[in-house]
Amino acid sequence: MATATENQTAPASKYDDYDFPTTAPEAKAGHPGHTTPEQDAKVEQLRSELEQEGYTQRLDTLTLLRFLRARKFDVAASKAMFVASEKWRKEFGTDDLARDFEYPEKTQMFKFYPQYYHRTDKDGRPVYIEKYGRIDLNAMSKITSDDRMLKNLVTEYEKLADPRLPACSRKSGKLLETCCSIMDLKGVGITSVPSVYNYLSRASGISQNYYPERLGKLYLINAPWGFSTVFSVVKSFLDPVTVEKIHVLGSGYQTELLKQVPAENLPKEFGGTCQCEGGCEYSDMGPWQEAEWAKPPKWSTPKQDKDVTQNVDTDLEKKSEAQEAPQPTA
Repeated sequence: MATATENQTAPASKYDDYDFPTTAPEAKAGHPGHTTPEQDAKVEQLRSELEQEGYTQRLDTLTLLRFLRARKFDVAASKAMFVASEKWRKEFGTDDLARDFEYPEKTQMFKFYPQYYHRTDKDGRPVYIEKYGRIDLNAMSKITSDDRMLKNLVTEYEKLADPRLPACSRKSGKLLETCCSIMDLKGVGITSVPSVYNYLSRASGISQNYYPERLGKLYLINAPWGFSTVFSVVKSFLDPVTVEKIHVLGSGYQTELLKQVPAENLPKEFGGTCQCEGGCEYSDMGPWQEAEWAKPPKWSTPKQDKDVTQNVDTDLEKKSEAQEAPQPTA
C-alpha cells in the first residue's frame, strides 16, 4: 500500500467548490492533502455509488473523506452512514434550519444551559463551550421543548460547517475541520446525570452519526469526584482516536486549558481574560464575524433563489447540449 504524501491532493471534483484552504495542517493519513491513491480511489468509489442512487448534495471531497475516516475507509459502511445522514436531514428539515430557524428563548435558556461558540484556540479552531451544572429540565421545559433545543443544536452545527470553519481556515491559512470543546461539569453530581441523559444522548447521537469528524479536542473541566473512574470504564468502549482527544480535568484545569486556548480568547470565568460586552456567551465572536475572513454562507441564499439558479443552470446545460448535438443535413 502506498504511503500518504504530504500535500498530496485528490483529483478535484465538480462538487469541490471551496474558497478556503483545503490541506490539513497535520500530515495524518486520510486527511485532506495527505491521502493515499487507495484512499483517493475510495472517495471516487463512494461518490460514484451515491450518484448512482440519486444523491447530488454534499458529495464534495472534504465531506466524503470525513465519512470515510469515521468508518475506517470502509466504503460500504461509509455509504450506509452517509445515506442514514441524508435521510435524517430530510426528516429533520436540516437544510433550511440555519437560514430559517429562530430561537428567541435563547437568553432565558442560557440561564440553565449555556452552549455557545466563542473565538478560537491556539490552532485557530472555533471554541465551543457548554455548561452542564445549571441544567434544570423542569425549568427549561417551561421555556422551550427538547425538539427546539435539538433544532438549535443542529442549527449551530450547520453554522459551524459554514461560516465558522471556512472563516477560521481562511484566517489560519490551513484547513480546519474540527472545533475545541469545553464541557464545564461544575455543579454536576454523578447522581444528577440520569435526569439529563435522554436529551444529552440524543444530542450526542446527532453529533456522532450525522456530523462525523468534527471533534478536535474535548476538555471536561470541573469533573466531579468519581467521574474519572466512570470515564475510565466508558473510554474502553470508545475508539482510541476519540479517547486521545478527550481530557478530563478537575477544578485545577486552568493551566492545562490555557495551553490550548489563548487567555485573551478564553472567557474570564474559565481563567482567561476575555470579557465580551453583554457576555461572552451571547457575543458569537470569532473570525466568522470579522470582515476580512467572513463570507456569506452558502445556505444564506433563499430557497426560491436557489431553485431559480438551479433551473437556469439546467436550462443552460440543455441549451449547450442541443447546440453541440449534430444537426440533421438536408
